[in-house]
Amino acid sequence: MVGLVKPGSKPPTTPVKLKKVSTFQEFESNTSDAWDLGDDDDELLAIAAENLNTEVVMETAHKVIENHSKLQEQHKFQEEHLQEEKQVESVELTSTACGDNRLVKSISEGHTSSSSDNASENTSMQRSQSLPQTSTPPLVSGMADCNTSVTPALTEREASRLDKFKLLLAGPNTDLEELRKLSWSGIPKRVRPIAWKLLSGYLPANVDRRESTLQRKRKEYFAFVEQYYDSRNDENHQDTYRQIHIDIPRMSPEVLRLQPKVTEIFERILFIWAIRHPASGYVQGINDLATPFFVVFICEYIEEEEVENFDVSSLPEEVLQNIEADSYWCMSKLLDGIQDNYTFAQPGIQKKVKMLEELVSRIDEQVHRHLDLHEVKYLQFAFRWMNNLLMREVPLRCTIRLWDTYQSEPEGFSHFHLYVCAAFLVRWRKEILEEKDFQELLIFLQNLPTVHWGNEEISVLLAEAYRLKFAFADAPNHYKK
Repeated sequence: MVGLVKPGSKPPTTPVKLKKVSTFQEFESNTSDAWDLGDDDDELLAIAAENLNTEVVMETAHKVIENHSKLQEQHKFQEEHLQEEKQVESVELTSTACGDNRLVKSISEGHTSSSSDNASENTSMQRSQSLPQTSTPPLVSGMADCNTSVTPALTEREASRLDKFKLLLAGPNTDLEELRKLSWSGIPKRVRPIAWKLLSGYLPANVDRRESTLQRKRKEYFAFVEQYYDSRNDENHQDTYRQIHIDIPRMSPEVLRLQPKVTEIFERILFIWAIRHPASGYVQGINDLATPFFVVFICEYIEEEEVENFDVSSLPEEVLQNIEADSYWCMSKLLDGIQDNYTFAQPGIQKKVKMLEELVSRIDEQVHRHLDLHEVKYLQFAFRWMNNLLMREVPLRCTIRLWDTYQSEPEGFSHFHLYVCAAFLVRWRKEILEEKDFQELLIFLQNLPTVHWGNEEISVLLAEAYRLKFAFADAPNHYKK
């Protein structure tokens, strides 16, 4: 379980049932390591700024979910149809090459051999679908929204949305409220860097002040580096720097973190933040929160076809410095709103996990009771969801899309994230209810099969989270005292 870093500690690697504990630290030491490895969106957005009754919101959110589900069913049908055609072609080719007698014999042998192992193979297949893929998705999948050189032609709707963003950003003073409304259902890749800097509060709305603000903030950051970074080898800072150095290789995507230049940049960003925020210092999980900003901002300058093989060190030093400083300040803005997640004993996370448990008990009592029956505690899986903002649960491309909405929501990274986590848990209700064992349940919840998720799945998740927020956020009995 990720908590305040204690060098030298070695948490267990397999889930075990909790003993009775009286403190959060005792609980933390007894749990497994958290580091183991559409169009309808606009309709939902349109109601976000209006005071509508619950029925209207429920109906709209359900429509978003229903339409996305129909799209997914169509894609599934098309894939199955293509698979059937391939199988027919394969049979015809085999028949031509080997003769009908040999083909019949091979089929009968296949039935004979499969019948004896059928049960074990089915069990193995079901389990493999629940466990995570061993290979790390390439950077191109994680950065697909950022690559501007090899993207397919925009659809009519995408082009229209891009024009709306460009028009909004072209004025002398950007209307931030309108930008939030427009960004809720996703930001086009071409304008995401500037939109994120505006939404995070890093850049001012006034166009004329932006360049001077960037120059001042970048200069200020490197003044911090000059002032503090050499102290990383001081005795009182060695533990912090050592833990940062250990955590960076755990980050995703792999192709990025293996580059020495990237490691150097992240070490500076994280160390400077830790020194300037002594109330929390550096805590595992903060390292992940710099990654989306770094990836989005670096995409301003990447025009290579093979983004996953892009050598960051090939960029001019001035560009790298700009990306580093911008990532530091935007990460700092994010952490300002959730810093109690990382202070001693991480009280913010404890509170949020408790709120998640109470919320799930109201929206899906069956799932809640099933977890309780098998003695699965929410802290055992949801701690990481809060600590890393679901970054360890979904691909980076999905995190970037989530953050479009989080930065458009009031208290998106704290309050709205709670409803996203609730929708995320209930999304797996069928698989959860099928598991009848403590260990298997916990393994599944810590390794959810989202490696192939994309914008459609995230859109459905956000629609359901918005519905939950509208239905429960102001309910007097939302959280039990």
